[in-house]
Amino acid sequence: MERNELNDLLAFATVARECSFTKAAARLGISASALSHAMRNLEQRLDVRLLARTTRSVAPTEAGERLLDSINPALASIEDGLAALSHWRDSVSGTVRITASTYAAQTVLMRKLPRFLLDHPDVKVEVNVEDRLADIVTEGFDAGIRFHMSVDKDMIAIPIGPPLRTIVVGTPGYFERHPPPRTPADLANHVCVNFRMKSGALMAWDMDEGGREFRVRTTGQFVANDGGLMAAVVRAGAGLGYMMEEEVADDIAAGRLVQVLDAWCLPFPGLHLYHPSRRQSPPALRALIAALRE
Repeated sequence: MERNELNDLLAFATVARECSFTKAAARLGISASALSHAMRNLEQRLDVRLLARTTRSVAPTEAGERLLDSINPALASIEDGLAALSHWRDSVSGTVRITASTYAAQTVLMRKLPRFLLDHPDVKVEVNVEDRLADIVTEGFDAGIRFHMSVDKDMIAIPIGPPLRTIVVGTPGYFERHPPPRTPADLANHVCVNFRMKSGALMAWDMDEGGREFRVRTTGQFVANDGGLMAAVVRAGAGLGYMMEEEVADDIAAGRLVQVLDAWCLPFPGLHLYHPSRRQSPPALRALIAALRE
Protein backbone atom coordinates (compact mmCIF):
# COMPACT_ATOMS: atom_id res chain seq x y z
CA MET A 1 0.00 0.00 0.00
CA GLU A 2 1.31 3.42 -0.95
CA ARG A 3 1.47 6.21 1.61
CA ASN A 4 -1.18 8.27 -0.18
CA GLU A 5 -3.61 5.35 -0.11
CA LEU A 6 -3.23 5.02 3.68
CA ASN A 7 -3.77 8.76 4.08
CA ASP A 8 -6.90 8.58 1.92
CA LEU A 9 -8.32 5.67 3.93
CA LEU A 10 -7.76 7.61 7.15
CA ALA A 11 -9.44 10.63 5.58
CA PHE A 12 -12.38 8.47 4.43
CA ALA A 13 -12.85 7.06 7.95
CA THR A 14 -12.81 10.59 9.37
CA VAL A 15 -15.41 11.86 6.89
CA ALA A 16 -17.64 8.86 7.64
CA ARG A 17 -17.33 9.47 11.37
CA GLU A 18 -18.00 13.23 11.22
CA CYS A 19 -20.65 13.02 8.44
CA SER A 20 -19.26 16.32 7.20
CA PHE A 21 -16.39 17.34 4.91
CA THR A 22 -15.98 20.61 6.82
CA LYS A 23 -15.67 18.96 10.25
CA ALA A 24 -13.46 16.16 8.92
CA ALA A 25 -11.17 18.63 7.16
CA ALA A 26 -10.77 20.66 10.36
CA ARG A 27 -9.85 17.49 12.27
CA LEU A 28 -7.34 16.46 9.60
CA GLY A 29 -5.87 19.94 9.21
CA ILE A 30 -6.61 20.32 5.50
CA SER A 31 -9.11 22.26 3.42
CA ALA A 32 -12.57 20.88 2.70
CA SER A 33 -11.98 21.15 -1.04
CA ALA A 34 -8.72 19.18 -0.81
CA LEU A 35 -10.47 16.51 1.26
CA SER A 36 -13.34 16.25 -1.23
CA HIS A 37 -10.85 15.93 -4.07
CA ALA A 38 -9.01 13.16 -2.22
CA MET A 39 -12.25 11.25 -1.67
CA ARG A 40 -13.15 11.48 -5.38
CA ASN A 41 -9.71 10.16 -6.29
CA LEU A 42 -10.09 7.28 -3.81
CA GLU A 43 -13.46 6.34 -5.29
CA GLN A 44 -12.03 6.46 -8.80
CA ARG A 45 -9.09 4.24 -7.88
CA LEU A 46 -11.35 1.70 -6.16
CA ASP A 47 -14.02 2.06 -8.88
CA VAL A 48 -16.80 2.14 -6.31
CA ARG A 49 -18.83 4.90 -4.67
CA LEU A 50 -17.99 5.14 -0.97
CA LEU A 51 -19.84 8.29 0.11
CA ALA A 52 -23.37 9.50 -0.54
CA ARG A 53 -23.28 13.28 -0.73
CA THR A 54 -26.13 15.76 -0.33
CA THR A 55 -26.14 19.53 0.03
CA ARG A 56 -26.38 19.17 3.82
CA SER A 57 -24.59 15.99 4.78
CA VAL A 58 -22.41 13.09 3.71
CA ALA A 59 -22.74 9.44 4.73
CA PRO A 60 -21.07 6.17 3.72
CA THR A 61 -22.79 4.02 1.12
CA GLU A 62 -23.29 0.30 1.68
CA ALA A 63 -19.89 -0.30 0.06
CA GLY A 64 -18.43 2.44 2.25
CA GLU A 65 -19.83 0.79 5.38
CA ARG A 66 -18.26 -2.49 4.30
CA LEU A 67 -14.88 -0.79 3.86
CA LEU A 68 -15.20 0.94 7.24
CA ASP A 69 -15.80 -2.39 8.97
CA SER A 70 -12.56 -3.64 7.43
CA ILE A 71 -10.26 -0.69 8.10
CA ASN A 72 -11.49 0.58 11.49
CA PRO A 73 -9.81 -2.21 13.52
CA ALA A 74 -6.53 -1.62 11.66
CA LEU A 75 -6.69 2.14 12.20
CA ALA A 76 -7.45 1.56 15.89
CA SER A 77 -4.40 -0.68 16.18
CA ILE A 78 -2.23 2.00 14.59
CA GLU A 79 -3.56 4.59 17.06
CA ASP A 80 -2.82 2.23 19.96
CA GLY A 81 0.71 1.68 18.67
CA LEU A 82 1.37 5.40 18.42
CA ALA A 83 -0.12 6.01 21.86
CA ALA A 84 2.09 3.31 23.35
CA LEU A 85 5.15 5.38 22.43
CA SER A 86 4.28 7.61 25.36
CA HIS A 87 5.98 5.03 27.59
CA TRP A 88 9.29 6.27 26.15
CA ARG A 89 8.52 9.93 26.71
CA ASP A 90 9.16 11.90 29.87
CA SER A 91 5.56 13.15 29.95
CA VAL A 92 2.15 11.84 28.92
CA SER A 93 0.88 13.27 25.64
CA GLY A 94 -1.84 12.73 23.08
CA THR A 95 -5.49 13.59 22.48
CA VAL A 96 -8.46 12.29 24.44
CA ARG A 97 -12.00 12.67 23.08
CA ILE A 98 -14.77 12.30 25.66
CA THR A 99 -18.55 12.28 25.41
CA ALA A 100 -20.24 13.24 28.68
CA SER A 101 -23.72 13.97 29.96
CA THR A 102 -24.57 17.46 31.18
CA TYR A 103 -24.62 16.23 34.77
CA ALA A 104 -21.18 14.63 34.40
CA ALA A 105 -19.75 17.81 32.88
CA GLN A 106 -21.15 20.03 35.62
CA THR A 107 -20.24 17.83 38.58
CA VAL A 108 -17.07 15.89 37.77
CA LEU A 109 -15.37 17.53 34.79
CA MET A 110 -15.79 21.13 35.96
CA ARG A 111 -14.14 20.26 39.26
CA LYS A 112 -11.29 18.02 38.09
CA LEU A 113 -10.52 18.67 34.43
CA PRO A 114 -8.85 22.12 34.82
CA ARG A 115 -6.31 20.68 37.29
CA PHE A 116 -5.62 17.76 34.95
CA LEU A 117 -4.92 20.13 32.04
CA LEU A 118 -2.49 22.16 34.14
CA ASP A 119 -0.69 19.00 35.28
CA HIS A 120 -0.50 17.52 31.75
CA PRO A 121 0.29 20.33 29.28
CA ASP A 122 1.04 17.84 26.46
CA VAL A 123 -2.42 16.23 26.61
CA LYS A 124 -5.26 17.65 24.53
CA VAL A 125 -8.80 16.96 25.76
CA GLU A 126 -11.95 17.39 23.69
CA VAL A 127 -15.29 17.01 25.49
CA ASN A 128 -18.63 16.73 23.71
CA VAL A 129 -21.44 17.45 26.20
CA GLU A 130 -24.79 15.96 25.27
CA ASP A 131 -27.42 13.89 27.03
CA ARG A 132 -27.86 11.67 23.97
CA LEU A 133 -26.12 8.33 24.51
CA ALA A 134 -23.40 8.36 21.85
CA ASP A 135 -21.83 5.28 20.28
CA ILE A 136 -18.24 5.94 21.29
CA VAL A 137 -16.80 3.38 18.88
CA THR A 138 -18.45 4.52 15.66
CA GLU A 139 -18.30 8.22 16.58
CA GLY A 140 -14.58 8.18 17.38
CA PHE A 141 -14.61 8.89 21.11
CA ASP A 142 -12.00 7.40 23.42
CA ALA A 143 -14.42 7.18 26.33
CA GLY A 144 -17.76 8.30 27.68
CA ILE A 145 -19.05 9.40 31.09
CA ARG A 146 -22.57 8.39 32.09
CA PHE A 147 -24.50 6.83 34.93
CA HIS A 148 -23.65 3.16 35.35
CA MET A 149 -27.09 1.92 34.25
CA SER A 150 -26.59 3.59 30.84
CA VAL A 151 -23.29 1.83 30.04
CA ASP A 152 -23.33 -1.14 27.65
CA LYS A 153 -22.30 -4.45 29.17
CA ASP A 154 -19.43 -4.93 26.71
CA MET A 155 -17.67 -1.77 27.91
CA ILE A 156 -15.07 -1.42 30.64
CA ALA A 157 -16.77 0.82 33.23
CA ILE A 158 -14.72 2.60 35.91
CA PRO A 159 -16.44 4.46 38.79
CA ILE A 160 -15.32 8.08 39.03
CA GLY A 161 -17.80 9.20 41.65
CA PRO A 162 -19.65 7.97 44.75
CA PRO A 163 -23.10 6.31 44.75
CA LEU A 164 -25.89 8.83 44.25
CA ARG A 165 -29.50 9.18 45.28
CA THR A 166 -32.50 10.95 43.81
CA ILE A 167 -34.94 12.18 46.44
CA VAL A 168 -38.36 13.85 46.63
CA VAL A 169 -38.42 17.39 48.07
CA GLY A 170 -40.76 20.32 48.50
CA THR A 171 -40.77 23.65 50.33
CA PRO A 172 -42.29 24.14 53.81
CA GLY A 173 -44.81 26.46 52.15
CA TYR A 174 -45.88 23.72 49.73
CA PHE A 175 -46.45 21.30 52.61
CA GLU A 176 -48.58 23.90 54.41
CA ARG A 177 -50.98 23.61 51.46
CA HIS A 178 -50.56 19.87 50.84
CA PRO A 179 -50.05 17.11 53.42
CA PRO A 180 -46.70 15.32 52.91
CA PRO A 181 -46.97 12.04 50.99
CA ARG A 182 -46.58 8.96 53.20
CA THR A 183 -46.16 6.43 50.38
CA PRO A 184 -45.27 6.72 46.67
CA ALA A 185 -48.93 6.11 45.82
CA ASP A 186 -49.76 9.44 47.51
CA LEU A 187 -47.83 11.28 44.78
CA ALA A 188 -50.92 10.93 42.58
CA ASN A 189 -52.52 13.60 44.79
CA HIS A 190 -49.62 16.04 44.53
CA VAL A 191 -48.41 18.68 42.08
CA CYS A 192 -45.12 17.28 40.71
CA VAL A 193 -42.51 18.99 38.57
CA ASN A 194 -41.58 16.67 35.69
CA PHE A 195 -38.68 16.27 33.28
CA ARG A 196 -39.31 15.74 29.54
CA MET A 197 -36.73 13.36 28.05
CA LYS A 198 -35.44 13.54 24.48
CA SER A 199 -37.68 10.60 23.59
CA GLY A 200 -40.67 12.79 24.42
CA ALA A 201 -41.68 10.75 27.46
CA LEU A 202 -41.79 12.10 30.99
CA MET A 203 -39.08 10.72 33.27
CA ALA A 204 -40.52 8.32 35.84
CA TRP A 205 -39.64 8.59 39.53
CA ASP A 206 -37.72 5.44 40.49
CA MET A 207 -38.57 4.01 43.90
CA ASP A 208 -37.55 0.96 45.90
CA GLU A 209 -39.47 -1.01 48.50
CA GLY A 210 -37.74 -3.91 50.20
CA GLY A 211 -35.45 -4.48 47.23
CA ARG A 212 -38.31 -4.30 44.73
CA GLU A 213 -37.72 -1.49 42.28
CA PHE A 214 -40.70 0.22 40.66
CA ARG A 215 -41.47 3.42 38.81
CA VAL A 216 -44.02 6.07 39.65
CA ARG A 217 -45.59 8.20 36.92
CA THR A 218 -46.37 11.67 38.23
CA THR A 219 -48.32 14.61 36.90
CA GLY A 220 -48.25 18.31 37.63
CA GLN A 221 -48.51 21.86 36.42
CA PHE A 222 -44.98 22.22 35.02
CA VAL A 223 -42.80 20.16 32.65
CA ALA A 224 -39.35 21.09 31.31
CA ASN A 225 -36.24 19.54 29.83
CA ASP A 226 -33.87 21.73 31.88
CA GLY A 227 -32.88 20.74 35.41
CA GLY A 228 -32.03 24.26 36.51
CA LEU A 229 -35.43 25.60 35.52
CA MET A 230 -37.18 22.71 37.26
CA ALA A 231 -35.17 23.33 40.44
CA ALA A 232 -36.22 26.99 40.44
CA VAL A 233 -39.89 26.00 40.25
CA VAL A 234 -39.49 23.51 43.12
CA ARG A 235 -37.61 26.03 45.28
CA ALA A 236 -40.40 28.54 44.65
CA GLY A 237 -42.89 26.13 46.21
CA ALA A 238 -44.85 25.40 43.03
CA GLY A 239 -44.54 21.61 43.28
CA LEU A 240 -42.63 18.57 44.45
CA GLY A 241 -39.30 17.83 42.79
CA TYR A 242 -37.41 14.61 42.11
CA MET A 243 -33.84 15.86 42.44
CA MET A 244 -30.28 14.70 43.06
CA GLU A 245 -29.63 14.65 46.81
CA GLU A 246 -26.27 16.43 46.53
CA GLU A 247 -27.89 19.29 44.58
CA VAL A 248 -30.38 20.07 47.37
CA ALA A 249 -28.35 19.11 50.45
CA ASP A 250 -27.71 22.76 51.37
CA ASP A 251 -31.39 23.65 50.89
CA ILE A 252 -32.45 20.79 53.19
CA ALA A 253 -29.87 21.74 55.82
CA ALA A 254 -31.08 25.36 55.75
CA GLY A 255 -34.74 24.37 55.94
CA ARG A 256 -35.60 25.77 52.52
CA LEU A 257 -36.61 22.31 51.30
CA VAL A 258 -38.06 19.31 53.10
CA GLN A 259 -37.35 15.72 52.06
CA VAL A 260 -40.16 13.14 51.96
CA LEU A 261 -40.46 9.42 51.08
CA ASP A 262 -36.90 8.84 52.30
CA ALA A 263 -37.35 5.07 52.80
CA TRP A 264 -38.28 4.60 49.12
CA CYS A 265 -35.31 6.54 47.70
CA LEU A 266 -32.26 4.27 47.78
CA PRO A 267 -28.72 4.89 46.44
CA PHE A 268 -27.69 3.79 42.94
CA PRO A 269 -24.24 3.51 41.25
CA GLY A 270 -22.94 6.93 40.28
CA LEU A 271 -20.99 8.22 37.31
CA HIS A 272 -18.70 5.85 35.43
CA LEU A 273 -16.12 6.44 32.73
CA TYR A 274 -16.39 3.71 30.12
CA HIS A 275 -14.35 2.70 27.08
CA PRO A 276 -14.21 -0.26 24.66
CA SER A 277 -12.82 -3.43 26.17
CA ARG A 278 -11.20 -4.55 22.93
CA ARG A 279 -8.70 -1.69 22.85
CA GLN A 280 -5.75 -0.94 25.06
CA SER A 281 -6.23 2.38 26.82
CA PRO A 282 -3.73 5.01 25.60
CA PRO A 283 -1.54 6.60 28.30
CA ALA A 284 -3.31 9.96 28.06
CA LEU A 285 -6.67 8.31 28.77
CA ARG A 286 -5.20 6.33 31.65
CA ALA A 287 -3.83 9.54 33.15
CA LEU A 288 -7.24 11.23 32.82
CA ILE A 289 -8.98 8.28 34.45
CA ALA A 290 -6.57 8.43 37.38
CA ALA A 291 -7.23 12.16 37.80
CA LEU A 292 -11.01 11.74 37.71
CA ARG A 293 -10.90 8.95 40.29
CA GLU A 294 -8.97 11.01 42.85
